[in-house]
Amino acid sequence: MHIVVVGAGVVGLAVAARLTARGDRVTVLDKEPAVARHQTGRNSGVIHSGLYYTPGSLKATMSVAGARSMTAFAEAHGIEVHRPGKLVVATRPAHVPGLERLAANGRANGVRVREVDLAEAREHEPHVSCVRALWVPDTGTIDYAAVCRALAHDVVTADGEVLTETAFVGARDGADGLRVRVEGPGGREELHADRLVACAGLQSDRVARACGLEPEARIIPFRGEYFELAPRAAALVNGLIYPVPDPRFPFLGVHLTRMVSGTVQAGPNAVLALAREGYRWRDVDVRDVLDELAWPGLWRMGAHNVVPGALEVIHSLSKRAFARGLAELVPALGPDDLVRAPAGVRAQAIARDGKPVDDFLVQRAPRQVHVLNAPSPAATCALEIATHLVGMLDAT
Repeated sequence: MHIVVVGAGVVGLAVAARLTARGDRVTVLDKEPAVARHQTGRNSGVIHSGLYYTPGSLKATMSVAGARSMTAFAEAHGIEVHRPGKLVVATRPAHVPGLERLAANGRANGVRVREVDLAEAREHEPHVSCVRALWVPDTGTIDYAAVCRALAHDVVTADGEVLTETAFVGARDGADGLRVRVEGPGGREELHADRLVACAGLQSDRVARACGLEPEARIIPFRGEYFELAPRAAALVNGLIYPVPDPRFPFLGVHLTRMVSGTVQAGPNAVLALAREGYRWRDVDVRDVLDELAWPGLWRMGAHNVVPGALEVIHSLSKRAFARGLAELVPALGPDDLVRAPAGVRAQAIARDGKPVDDFLVQRAPRQVHVLNAPSPAATCALEIATHLVGMLDAT
């Protein structure tokens, strides 16, 4: 069976590796010159424990299993994993009820979590500020781009293809299978496939439409901007320090992460991007902006979140404001400790009613499976998502 996988991020490559391992012929398509060029290669590299997600959801069950399977994959492929653990801190008494709810949620998902006071929190992070905190030992960081390179190597070793600089154009269903149109260095051509799996991230709804589906949600891009701590300031952070998240949003709030490289990353915030691959304020794509403005879900979401959205923009434009948010976690941090780092863009699916799609969203059609929402913690869960998608593909 010949299966085309659209997207060479960590989810697409994990699917391709699963399929080639069982003997399928697989062709991976990606328009970029290398794998992991977008969400996978521009995130904070965290292996999530499953703390945040609704019990029983795909995110919850797959995060707990995914933390184990991703760590095992890394160890088998010689990829470094850093496991310093994480503190989620309530910096004000008003945040404590949210912290307690988060602890209960984590325990319901089978996550090891312990509530600690300031003294114990400082045993892990001596410079942190909080009134209470959660200690989550099973949280770490990894280089997901390295994971993608290893997965791509596994695919090619098993006689699969990973075609970079090859854009997916569209697909149509015929009596003898799928006709998949692509555009690569040699121009346009058509591939015959028995099945198709689309893991296209920021372009996932467009890929679905190009295959004749009507996606259940629209991708709205949110840029997440990062800083790196200067070396003196990096010494103030041992592992991962997170705030109590705002339950209204799918984002976890600006946090501090010690990466496998030894540097400490601060961020991300979340501001509406003006291009699906808009990593800077000046990156504007008129088609993308018009698509965003035409989606009623964006207007409905914005109407209910004017103040939080404005604060995110302020944090984007002002290093001093960004630093104030970090100083709530680690008071010794200031604006001079922050150095701009590359941004990422989160592909967030928004429903027509304005609600962010909370869980992973997958849509099926004859011979096709389309991933329409797979933001964080999808990288952690990639191997588990792959098993799930292959099962869905077999049932189409």
